[in-house]
Amino acid sequence: MSEPSIELFLPDEPATQRLGQDLAMALRPGDVLALEGDLGAGKTTLARALIRTNAGDRELEVPSPTFTLVQTYEGRVPLSHFDLYRLGSASELEELGFDEALSGGAAIIEWPERAASRLPKSTVTVSLLHEGSGRRAVVSGSGAAFDRVSRSFAIRAFLADAGLADAERAPFFTDASARFYEIVAVQGRPPLVLMNSPRLVLGPVVRNGKAYAEIAHTAQTVAAFVAVDRALRERGICAPEIFHADLDQGFLLLEHLGTGGFLDNEGRPVAERYAAAAELLAQIHLQSWPDELEAAPDVIHHVPPFDRDALTVEVDLLLDWYVPWRTGRPADASLRAGFAEAWNAVFDRLDRAEKSLVLRDWHSPNIIWRPDREGSACLGILDFQDALIGPAAYDVASLAMDARVTVPEEIERATVDAYVAARRESGDFEEAKFREAYAICAAQRNTKILGIFVRLKERDGKPGYIRHLPRIRTYLRRALKHPALAPVAALYESHGLLAEDA
Repeated sequence: MSEPSIELFLPDEPATQRLGQDLAMALRPGDVLALEGDLGAGKTTLARALIRTNAGDRELEVPSPTFTLVQTYEGRVPLSHFDLYRLGSASELEELGFDEALSGGAAIIEWPERAASRLPKSTVTVSLLHEGSGRRAVVSGSGAAFDRVSRSFAIRAFLADAGLADAERAPFFTDASARFYEIVAVQGRPPLVLMNSPRLVLGPVVRNGKAYAEIAHTAQTVAAFVAVDRALRERGICAPEIFHADLDQGFLLLEHLGTGGFLDNEGRPVAERYAAAAELLAQIHLQSWPDELEAAPDVIHHVPPFDRDALTVEVDLLLDWYVPWRTGRPADASLRAGFAEAWNAVFDRLDRAEKSLVLRDWHSPNIIWRPDREGSACLGILDFQDALIGPAAYDVASLAMDARVTVPEEIERATVDAYVAARRESGDFEEAKFREAYAICAAQRNTKILGIFVRLKERDGKPGYIRHLPRIRTYLRRALKHPALAPVAALYESHGLLAEDA
């Protein structure tokens, strides 16, 4: 049975360069791209465009590896460029460091036929054939790498449908989810952002016949982002304008809100910006938010509740991931029973808290500082597709105890006080009830994050998140000082869960 293939006509050199961009955007560690074609077929042009896009440097010097056999490049994915024309035998691949290159990066192979059977079965082959004054590219393969390449080609078709067929694509950033972002540049107009948000893969069942994402109400399609975005913009909140959308495939072409950091040049929190974000939250919480939002005609997004099941499955991540990583053994039945009892007593109190739209990740990576704007437009808002209807205090806790940034206690207090002051100015506000809910939400969120950051390391191969754990433990100790959290504080203390010896 032949492998799946995609054929593309490349009328000129810029078209070949765009193919290189499209291939680069699909690269992940472990991928191999085999380039086939006669001399003059365009392999060098294709390889250079691919390498420069991956490196984020349009002027990067990319010499031919004909004599050195291999050249390596840093970039979004570490990339090795092999030219096997002078290879004596396939066994010499090991001497060139081929397996080592794939252990943490990707590879481009020219003259792949000289590698015989040493290339992995997941290799994606790009054959360039002369056709008239242009070239025909035949891209073939199977498995995850070929699927990613196919999706990258679908993005190019999406851009063409938006009138941007010749746009340049460049990596932007990724987050802890399966979403990816690109910068889309067209000469003579501001850059745009492309969101590549495939349908969520639910994963294994964890309880009651449901996957974790179902219980936690994680958005499964890009329609959730579109619906919340529209609702925010209708209420004067600076969320990105959506210029073009394909809800079925999960592609959005978005306004680029800028790159203004919410932090200072040293990566430290700026008190005034945190206060401004807290005041914007107060504005959001004073508005009415229905639980049904329109994403498109006949496409309604139902905003889920931040219910007891969601709150519980999130804190249970500490038991499922953090405890085994910390102690070297699974959480036992006694700890699990005590954990459930303590948190249920606390969640009973949270049931009485004020409810509003919870954007869920209201912290520095998702807030753009725009100093050239006035009022709330100074803050551009991102990453809200997982919004729920739940405790209004949750996003205040997400901001004031920023998971990615060390927020000193005095800035935390000033941030919360700015929110309280804004709410007081607008009418009746039950401050004591809010502060209790704030402490509970802060403890719940930081408990969840301890588990998530370990899960990102252990399951997803992203060890960088572990460095944040001491900060998260510090935040938890702050939150647990509130009397409402006494049952949880006692449990964590008795099991040494927040001791700074790990």
